[in-house]
Order: sequence, then structure tokens, then C-alpha cells
Amino acid sequence: MPANLPPQYFEAERKLKDAKTPQEKVSIFEELLSIVPKHKGTEKLQAQLKTKIAKLRSEIQKRPTIAKHGPTYRIEKTGSGQVVLIGPPNAGKSMLIKSISSASPEVGDYPFTTRSPAPAMMQYENIQIQLIDTPPVTPDYLEVWHYELVKDADGVLFILDLSNQDSTGIMESILTKLREKKIELIPEEQTVSAESPLFSRRAIIVANKSDLPQAEENFSRLKKALESRFHPLAISASRGDNLEQLKKRIFSILHIIRVYSKVPGKKVEFDSPFTLKRGSSVLDMAKAVHMDFARKLKYARIWSKTKYQGQMVNRDHILEDEDIIELHI
Repeated sequence: MPANLPPQYFEAERKLKDAKTPQEKVSIFEELLSIVPKHKGTEKLQAQLKTKIAKLRSEIQKRPTIAKHGPTYRIEKTGSGQVVLIGPPNAGKSMLIKSISSASPEVGDYPFTTRSPAPAMMQYENIQIQLIDTPPVTPDYLEVWHYELVKDADGVLFILDLSNQDSTGIMESILTKLREKKIELIPEEQTVSAESPLFSRRAIIVANKSDLPQAEENFSRLKKALESRFHPLAISASRGDNLEQLKKRIFSILHIIRVYSKVPGKKVEFDSPFTLKRGSSVLDMAKAVHMDFARKLKYARIWSKTKYQGQMVNRDHILEDEDIIELHI
């Protein structure tokens, strides 16, 4: 029976000549294995690919452990929050960064185009959110600084490739590696527990390349695997599908609110809100303006989209997104 390999197989195979490390080769062989049609005519090829992957993984594990002072990355937070992108090779992280921010990262159709973490700023309505593009990860390739970037971030976008039939398995393997380092990715609506022994980070599972063949079938498989844990979002970074919805969910994952300060007798400046954690009070807002306001605060007046129109509230009043506050001292 002929193998009838698709053109994507030969395109992926050509990447091998540029692969420099065993980790990169493993990633490419895994991609080839996911592309190979599963029937009797490809059983020998599937076995050969699995053997090559096993040998490379064995080589990686047998390499001597030596003291290594490799690169470390700690990116200073700017904007209203920091969200780090992680995902396997060719998932489209850099294309997504290019599509929803002002940055212009190198974008290629080959693995490991991104070589080091790079920050970018995404505009969401009247605030900016920092996104961190990172080199790809695999179950066998996560650097120490990958873990540290996730721990430092306020949220995580886990980017998957919907053209890859095994994207669900790859994701589960990477989640296992994170848990081994005491990092747990949790749904975006879940509250991070201060008592948890793990580093819990809210995450959005972003399934990219929804415009490609088999994407719908692969997305259904992913949703079923993640049922009761996450709510994945299918997007196309290249075509622009669902990118505005993604921006809203990125804002949501930060669990922050925007609050506007109103000076008595003057108009509100809506282009420069204070960003506070959900559950913040009028007193927290006063502290963000100036500690003197917090010490001398007598009361505040509040305007909101629906409920309040200048009513007086005390310092313990809990604020909502886009409340307008007039502080009185």
C-alpha cells in the first residue's frame, strides 16, 4: 500500500537540514509523525520516526550534567499587566504578537524562529498590556528561564497549532512538565489561592490556525480533552479570526479594573485610568492617587455605567470596572 504522503510532510522534512540541536530535531520528527497518514502503508515509516525520536531523547538524557551558566531573562513589567506566551514550535506565537501588538517580530514557517524572550505592548481600549513572546517549548525542551518567566507573569497564553493532530497530547505533556516544577496553569476565571503550594497562573488555551484544513476536527478533540478545565479559543492570527475576543479575554485574565479619577468641577479623563486589582476599594484607589489622599480621605462620590450617578460612598466601597471616583479630603 503506498504511503501517499501530503506536501506538508516534505515541507517539514526540509527543516531537518537547519536543525542544530537534538531538541530541535525531536520537535521536527514529532511534527512529521503527526502529519503522516495513519494507515497500513505508513506503518514502517511511523516506526522509523518513533525510533529516531526515542534515540534522540535517549541522547538528550545521557548528556553529562555540567555546571552551566546559560542566559537568564527577567523582563521588567510595564503597562497594566504582563502575559507570557508559551507553546510548541510553529504554533504561531510570533504571528499572534505581530497581529495584536505594535511589535514586528521575525515570523517564519520553521521551528525556533524566536530565539529569546521579547516584550511587546498590546493596546486594549485605553490601557496597554505587556505580552512576552518566547522561544518554543516541547516536553523535552523547557529552559529554566521559561519556568521563571511563567512564575513572574500575571497570566499565560498557551498557544497551540490546530493543524497538528497531536496538539492535545503535546499540551498535556508540557502541562505535566510545568507541574513537575510546581507551576499550575488554571482557568482564567479561577482565583489564585495564596495557600496553594504551587505557582498558580491563570491561562487561556489559544488554538491558532483555525483557517487551515482539519482545524475544526482538531479543535473539537481539544475541547473534549479540556472539558471542565479550560475553555479554549480558536483563532487565526494570520487571518484575524477572533482576535478582538482574545484581547478581551487577555484583559479578563489579569483580574484588574480600570477606575477614573474625577477632580470636582472638571471633566473626566478617560484616556488615563488607574488599574487596580479586582475587589479594590475606594481607599485602595485613593492610595494609588497619593498617600496623602488616603490619609485625609473623608468620602467619595461615584459614577458608574448603570447603578451610581454621583452618590456618596465610604472608603470601604468595592469598585467595579470603569467606575468614576471623585475623592474628597
